[in-house]
Amino acid sequence: MNTLHPVSLHGGHSGQFCGHAKDTLEEMVQAYIEQKYPWVGITEHMPPVSDAFVYPEEEKAGLDAGYLKERFSDYMAACRHLQSKYAGDIRIYVGFETESYSGSLDFAKALENTFSPDYVVGSVHHVNDIPFDYSQHCYDNAAASCGGLDGLYAAYFDQQHDMIRALRPQVVGHLDIIRLYDPDYRLRLLKPVIWEKIVRNLKLVKDWNLILDFNLRPLSKGADEPYLSAPILKKACEMGIDIVPGDDSHGVADIGAHMDRAIEMLRAAGLNRPWRKPVRNPR
Repeated sequence: MNTLHPVSLHGGHSGQFCGHAKDTLEEMVQAYIEQKYPWVGITEHMPPVSDAFVYPEEEKAGLDAGYLKERFSDYMAACRHLQSKYAGDIRIYVGFETESYSGSLDFAKALENTFSPDYVVGSVHHVNDIPFDYSQHCYDNAAASCGGLDGLYAAYFDQQHDMIRALRPQVVGHLDIIRLYDPDYRLRLLKPVIWEKIVRNLKLVKDWNLILDFNLRPLSKGADEPYLSAPILKKACEMGIDIVPGDDSHGVADIGAHMDRAIEMLRAAGLNRPWRKPVRNPR
């Protein structure tokens, strides 16, 4: 039986470079080292394309798109510095997490070309340019723009499919985050019109040999399962898709908090092979 060491393929959001996180990036790297992670991926959010997509928390802090682009450049430089500084203690993969809204995919490609990250996590946090994961109010607005929750799910998974095809990210982040504020998500995910889109997206992940993020963030918020929910995890395992934990950490306190549980869940689902490391796919 393979020993599955704690790793994270999606996380490392720090208060230094993310308004809704805590602690410095170096403090987070040190925490991974203290907990004996052999390797970790750091994937800060990409900056917004324009001021129209600056989050309310950032606006409140007086930040604009220009500043956030400079901060992202500082993040990439700091992460490369830490990658070198701690090379004898841990293997750090330097990456970033995408957005998916008007203009963001082309901008994400430009960021790849400019900064040459080790890999990219392809994520969707907006539907119809509304940040559905920011609050219940935003989630409800996004659903209303789609004619209801079923329409929201359908639009999200279509948008995710478009993002994967456009960016071909090495890792697909929190595939079912669209369930975030929906207490009935277990039934909704399995509705044929929605489930067919999920399976279509999983097939693309498999065909392109990408990795799925087993995202632990919901466990830190009191949920009883990560992203991926049980039926999606089961289907992905049946399809032979590589799945790797991501703590989606937003501070030192998140690191390692649910890793043992995640590893046991993945073992129970039938995964028992060494974690696959991220390598950026050339287009």
